[in-house]
Amino acid sequence: MSKKVLIMPIVAALLAVVLSGCEPLMVLNPKGPNAETLSKTIWMSIATMVVVLAVVYILLINMLTKYRAGKVGADYEPPHEAGNHKLEILWTVIPIIIVAFLSVVTIVTTKDVESKPEGYGDKKPLVVYAASSEWKWHFSYPEQGIETVNYAHIPTDRPIEFRLYSFGTITSFWVPQLAGQKYAMTDMLTKIHLAADHKGDYWGRNSNFNGEGFEAMQFNITAESQADFDQWAKDVKAKEPKLTEKEFNKLLKASVVGQKSFSSTHLEFSKPPMDHKAMMDASKYNESKKGQKRADPEEHDMDDMDDMDSME
Repeated sequence: MSKKVLIMPIVAALLAVVLSGCEPLMVLNPKGPNAETLSKTIWMSIATMVVVLAVVYILLINMLTKYRAGKVGADYEPPHEAGNHKLEILWTVIPIIIVAFLSVVTIVTTKDVESKPEGYGDKKPLVVYAASSEWKWHFSYPEQGIETVNYAHIPTDRPIEFRLYSFGTITSFWVPQLAGQKYAMTDMLTKIHLAADHKGDYWGRNSNFNGEGFEAMQFNITAESQADFDQWAKDVKAKEPKLTEKEFNKLLKASVVGQKSFSSTHLEFSKPPMDHKAMMDASKYNESKKGQKRADPEEHDMDDMDDMDSME
């Protein structure tokens, strides 16, 4: 029985590694400061849990060995134990200390990743609006006056501020190697800060299950030098068509689309919602709602892709 007790956790750990695939391990391969902070927190939590498990299994082995069944007489009665107040206090205080320690670490980490990445305090962030609709992502660059669908470019060594909201159900913006996840909602703007220290392509997705097309809500972020980013933005501005309100409505109604680029943004005719602080002012909130556009969920059809053919 004791062998089974010892082997089962090992088997479970191996199964977790095999069945998890490669994607979850991206969080342990950070390519930006905020992702690095989250990765360190994860490793610290794992180390804490390993220590706890080690102590538990050492005690378990000791108990199984010391108090295993022995050859004693049928009339044997074990000695009465009144209890040990010191041990009772100890095994009550230790869990409290562990939980308090992990709570402090989590609070400090959350505070760090909710602000501009460390080391970028004097640099102006690039603002990108990331709006989700069923089942795609729209990336609007107000400074560059361009927009993309299901892909984005960002410069390295510069803070990025993604401003998130949704035209449909609640989604969650997540780029594992660059930052944590943050919800995108219909009536409120949320922000996520990140930066890329290394050039490359980074996979992102909606990490909040929100219906039939959930799996399709993936995107790619390309991190490149500032010069390459500026050239890319100029090329999109010069070569791609403008995004009209009619075309944007078709995008919102379409279910699954590929990567697209436009030389203007939907922000020109569809205002984003306000952030939480601004929403506290009722008059400003009501005014902002007038310029917002919503996607009608009843108009989505996962089998009908014809609406997008005219935009290719």
